[in-house]
Amino acid sequence: MPQNEDTIRLLKRKKKGILHLIFSRLFLMTLLIIFQLLLFLTIYSIFSEYVPNFAVIQGLFTTLMIFYLFRCEMDSSAKLTWLAIISVFPFPGAILLWFTNKSFGHQAHRSRIAQIVNETRSTLIQNENTIKSPELIESGTDDLCRYINRTGCFPVYQNTETTFFPQGEDKFTALLEELRKAEKFIFLEYFIIDEGYMWGSVLKILADKAAKGVDVRVMFDGMCEISTLSFDYPERLAKLGIKCKAFAPIRPFISTHYNYRDHRKILVIDGETAFNGGVNLADEYINRIERFGHWKDTAVMLKGDAVQSFTLMFLQMWNITEREPEWDRFLGLPEKRYRSDGYVMPYGDIPLDGDKVGENVYMDILNRARTYVHIMTPYLILDGELESSIKFAAQRGIDVRIILPGIPDKKTAYALAKTHYASLINAGVKIFEYTPGFVHAKVCVCDDEKAVVGTINLDYRSLYHHYECATYMYRTSCIADIEADFLSVQDKCRKVTPETIKHEKMYYKLVGSLMKVIAPLM
Repeated sequence: MPQNEDTIRLLKRKKKGILHLIFSRLFLMTLLIIFQLLLFLTIYSIFSEYVPNFAVIQGLFTTLMIFYLFRCEMDSSAKLTWLAIISVFPFPGAILLWFTNKSFGHQAHRSRIAQIVNETRSTLIQNENTIKSPELIESGTDDLCRYINRTGCFPVYQNTETTFFPQGEDKFTALLEELRKAEKFIFLEYFIIDEGYMWGSVLKILADKAAKGVDVRVMFDGMCEISTLSFDYPERLAKLGIKCKAFAPIRPFISTHYNYRDHRKILVIDGETAFNGGVNLADEYINRIERFGHWKDTAVMLKGDAVQSFTLMFLQMWNITEREPEWDRFLGLPEKRYRSDGYVMPYGDIPLDGDKVGENVYMDILNRARTYVHIMTPYLILDGELESSIKFAAQRGIDVRIILPGIPDKKTAYALAKTHYASLINAGVKIFEYTPGFVHAKVCVCDDEKAVVGTINLDYRSLYHHYECATYMYRTSCIADIEADFLSVQDKCRKVTPETIKHEKMYYKLVGSLMKVIAPLM
């Protein structure tokens, strides 16, 4: 169902109303999940009423789970949250902790991810001359590169051009131009795809390329099937010659598997061009429609050797449900040599391996900073380690600034961010809120020589529970553009001060205090 000659629309515009909701698949799935919860509560009620000495059994089990909790390799903030839950709801809380830590629903997924990482461990070879560069060694950046590349999947590269886009609109224009050049393959992996002008324009090019024999693959997070797309959307794309998958599609069964979402935004073209950043494929990201005032987002485009890592990241996710990997078919250094522009290291973060790569990269930048660290993030829900690193940097004289939204997309997350304000400002951190609207950018720039642009927010979801990716850059030319953009955005912000905190709305103070107890689970 075409929208116009330059876009494609595969779904009818969504109808609204109670009848549409009642007869939707989402409504049926919700009913089935509620039924499972009621079944658990019924069984619990029967046991508590008819099993002799149930209170003793319940107390013993809860005590054992508390000991188990403190032996877990878990963030201290999360442990306090679980302790609070267990103290209020002893047996159900302990059962929930046990259910969560036993990873019901994604043990096979965890094993498959580990298998894929092991299979691809030597697929991308680190150039030893690059990692041993005096520039990297003198700054200590080589240590960070070795840490990130322990899996063998994320080398540090030269021979890569970088371009920074300060708005989603800028990325969109470049993206369409690059897509039209595709000759071999196009890989897209996005957290959100929503039908409209942006996706329709992209889809029109994808369909044209697929018709000409280009291998076009699209992967989106399974939550899209509930929020923006239909459950049969992969089949609709298949009719256009496009291969498509939903990552972790939602099923009507209670499982911890659904806690781990694919939050990445990756586009790879012919193994030579890649896009990364915060911009999803929906109209609000290019300010075609307005949701929370002006939508501020960023992205980066790579051309050259470093694109390999994004190609591999996509293939790793794609092959979770495949048994015939095609690593060699799509990987390899581009034949064209690109202008060497500093050092570029794309990297991913997997929530199931227990390694907080995204958070550790941010803390490494904070701990090594000499003059400044400037951060843009939509959310600020910090664990103790990251908050301490931010405060320590400010306390030792580093100019630490954080830009957050002035208009929130989620009021609970906004309220939680504000609970950190007083502590950070007292340590010397400068905090700003973007008055024109919502900041969705995930940017960290340091000392005019280091920067990260990617998908990783400063919150528990990104740092602990999501599949994420980012681009680490050292002494690339676009770092000056990233810092200039930060300062330009700061000029449009209101500064948070002890006085503004004192006069904050009571709603945010109350909600923030209440939600802070369960922040690690959000």
